[in-house]
Amino acid sequence: MTRLKTMREKKQTSTFAKVTKFVIWTMLILTIGSVVLTAVMSVM
Repeated sequence: MTRLKTMREKKQTSTFAKVTKFVIWTMLILTIGSVVLTAVMSVM
């Protein structure tokens, strides 16, 4: 589904890539932060 949309909308691929990268980085930071918080709480 997404591949067909990207193939049709070549103009929005750059913005779409930027948004996906931003979302992926935010998810990674949130997951790492939650893991660190849980580890600190368990240690405390």
